[in-house]
Amino acid sequence: MKLAPTVKLNNGYEMPVLGLGTYNSKDNEGEAAVKHAIDVGYRHIDTAYLYQNEAEVGKAIRDKIAEGVVKREDIFLVTKLWNVFHDPELVEGICRKQLSNFGLDYIDLYLMHMPVGYKYVDDNTLLPKNEDDVLQLTDVDYLDTYKAMEKLVKLGLVRSIGVSNFNSEQLARVLANCEIKPVNNQVECSPTLNQKALTAFCKKNDITLTGYTPLGKPKPDIKKPDYIYSPEVAVIAKKYNKTAPQVVLRYLVGLGVIPIPKSSNTNRISENFDIFDFELTTEEVAVLDGYNTGERVASLNLIKDQNHKYFPFSIEF
Repeated sequence: MKLAPTVKLNNGYEMPVLGLGTYNSKDNEGEAAVKHAIDVGYRHIDTAYLYQNEAEVGKAIRDKIAEGVVKREDIFLVTKLWNVFHDPELVEGICRKQLSNFGLDYIDLYLMHMPVGYKYVDDNTLLPKNEDDVLQLTDVDYLDTYKAMEKLVKLGLVRSIGVSNFNSEQLARVLANCEIKPVNNQVECSPTLNQKALTAFCKKNDITLTGYTPLGKPKPDIKKPDYIYSPEVAVIAKKYNKTAPQVVLRYLVGLGVIPIPKSSNTNRISENFDIFDFELTTEEVAVLDGYNTGERVASLNLIKDQNHKYFPFSIEF
């Protein structure tokens, strides 16, 4: 079976350059998706406390280990610390709870989901709102949260730590103050938001960049985003006997991005993985570069509207 190539992280661990996203894959759907993904060669699985599917993801991995398809060390499991747990006192407890959700004894990569903390009410109130339906944010410094995450590495609960939705200035501040370097920054990345500047910044600092929503949540009824439905990309796809999404994923991998397309459809899960047998030409890459408008699918408006000091998207990258 052909596996995805891997990239060496700044701590020596290897991370596959393509992963399965599981946002909104719940109940048996998530479990079936992960099992199929492992069967076709995926070894990098991305989830989060927010997605509320860690138990299903963990069961799928454990079942595949029990079947002898993989060993635990073959799997690169990524999950995230949700925003309500930014208080340093809460970090270890919730990480242990997540491990117990998975039924596994370590997490490969643990990311801070956002630089902005939300008010903690209880473990299940993920979007704490006040009586006026306003999201309740906190001023916890993400550096304090990050330092609590460093302890998880020392305890052996997680192998690597990183961040998500951080801009270059926030990342620089972590780098200047950390003891254990982040290995990864996970951000939205697609041809519309190709993140070349942030990827270059990360690369210079030996940090990998994972791209979520790499296919921009395709909407067939209105033929959006353009790069999935355009005649130009269709021509490229036809040349290689591939689909437009496969061309897009190949393009992102070529930019040094680690895409994590989300799907629960077995055919699409297989299709998204089948991108390592062709290379785009310089001209074809230029066509895809042409879609970069900087427009986001995940704009974090609930945070933006409150003008929070750690809102990450108010600078260019």
